[in-house]
Amino acid sequence: TGQPDGEPGAGPMKVGVALTDIMTGLYATIGVLAALSHRDRTGEGQYVEAALLDVQVACLANQAMNYLTTGQAPGRMGNAHPNIVPYQDFPTADGNMVLTVGNDEQFTRLCDVLEHPEWASDERFATNRARVANRKELIPRLRQATVMRSTQEWVQILERSGVPCGPVNTLDQVFEDPQVLARGMKQSVQHPSLGDVPTVGNPIRLKLTPVSYRTAPPLLGEQSKQVLEKIVGLSSGEIESLRERGIVS
Repeated sequence: TGQPDGEPGAGPMKVGVALTDIMTGLYATIGVLAALSHRDRTGEGQYVEAALLDVQVACLANQAMNYLTTGQAPGRMGNAHPNIVPYQDFPTADGNMVLTVGNDEQFTRLCDVLEHPEWASDERFATNRARVANRKELIPRLRQATVMRSTQEWVQILERSGVPCGPVNTLDQVFEDPQVLARGMKQSVQHPSLGDVPTVGNPIRLKLTPVSYRTAPPLLGEQSKQVLEKIVGLSSGEIESLRERGIVS
């Protein structure tokens, strides 16, 4: 909905995961929590609604405000940031990395690391406003410099210099990352039929009631009888009738 995803001159580009579905679930949860807080104070319950379209519009965030404040719809910029430069992906000798240079001081440090300190004093690049206006001149220069080292080398050097950056990881690299593993984002649970089943960890950390991983996601229809009997209150005959008619698995 209006998001200018994709490279300049190309067609629209869909996001790789169903973020609108995920964000709508999160917004719905926030709405439920707000309603519960109101109920606790007043004893009054209320209906909570979260629509996919509304959430997708809300998630336009800074791009939406760029349009609403200027009347001009932003164009496609690929991985670049409309208001901050340099803030995008750059090629390395063996892959890609992301630079997120948020202020002029960080840009000066970046130029020092790239062995081009003169860029920081160039009036075309000295301030973020100037870099945004002259991104077409600056970005190719940066790309020519970043291809000279590997991703790992750049990340190590830039982190030591206080320049925000990060590697562009493949999924195998994500789940081999020491911090991802240390944070418990790679989990496994046991299923009686399938054995060890891998799953993604829950990112919420609760000090007193931590998340526990007790059971694997059920197979299709695996828990239908249990749910329909204990929660819905149906008899075995009623459940069997639903199965015969193909209503439940």
